[in-house]
Amino acid sequence: MNGERRKFWPLVLCLLALVWLQPALAQGFAGLGTGADGFAEVQPGPFDFPADHGAHPGFRIEWWYVTANLQDANGTDYGAQWTLFRSALGPDGPQVWMAHAALTSPTQHFLAERLGRDGTGQSGVTARPFAAWVDEWELSGPTPDNVRMFAQGVDFAYDLKLAAKGPLVAQGDGGFSVKSAAGQASRYYSQPFYTVSGTVTLPEGDVSVTGQAWLDREWSSQLLNADQQGWDWISLHFDSGEKLMGFVLRDGSDGFTSGTWIAADGTAAPFGDGALRLTAQERHRVAGRRVPVVWRVELPERGIDVTISAINRDAWMDTLVPYWEGPVTIKGTHSGRGYLEMTGYE
Repeated sequence: MNGERRKFWPLVLCLLALVWLQPALAQGFAGLGTGADGFAEVQPGPFDFPADHGAHPGFRIEWWYVTANLQDANGTDYGAQWTLFRSALGPDGPQVWMAHAALTSPTQHFLAERLGRDGTGQSGVTARPFAAWVDEWELSGPTPDNVRMFAQGVDFAYDLKLAAKGPLVAQGDGGFSVKSAAGQASRYYSQPFYTVSGTVTLPEGDVSVTGQAWLDREWSSQLLNADQQGWDWISLHFDSGEKLMGFVLRDGSDGFTSGTWIAADGTAAPFGDGALRLTAQERHRVAGRRVPVVWRVELPERGIDVTISAINRDAWMDTLVPYWEGPVTIKGTHSGRGYLEMTGYE
């Protein structure tokens, strides 16, 4: 890190703390329930591609988020995460960026975090050609259909090629994803049909891997209601070729749920609040928190009754805004692999 970036680092850290942490005390997880005054409001309607692959600076928050389920030649499971967050400091204010990378095996979990700002070339997103980056980390290619995903930390790295073998999927009502009974929502689409090949680098050396990956794109100005203190989110790849995205937003009662069943050809069927059931089965203490690491997932309308289990129960992301994120295996009426993210656990 050069001298200019070292001097800028504390400023970025303080700004992100103001944006993400202080409002969280009373306004939902990480301040995502804070009012949206002055920011753009999400509305139903069609997406505008390729422009919507790029940034939406009029909205408070958005992300480019990839999770990859990988295996080596011996069948050992790995997980790779690459996420770039953009946050606006005000309706007309500057944009700050935060990136997370993680590599998970059955016995190890590595992570790294990068911070950046607009206007320096250090971080950003372009829609055509598609590129999302911070420093040397990148998710880029001619289009989002074919990208290189690269990141590295002190003791890990991955360099992966992702090729889409199916269509983009609009989540919710044509990409309008409702998050609460009060009407908070986001614009949300996914690319759940990536095939993956490449290399992961562990302290003991390089490992060739193949697998599948899932890209989520989401933006909003008020993602949560003020009483929603976190979420449990899943993306599941079934061996049948079908997929399931789902989440529960916790509010101290039954929570608010949403899900999307994705057929092998990419046809999406959204399910509103109450259709999907996520029930914690086992908890594990990590970073001083008791976090569910085994879940029962039920979607009766599609005959789904499965148990998902963390490959590595210690996949805690000890970042500026901490959370749990890691790969899972799937057993029950369907089999496969997927990813689990859990936020807001104290």
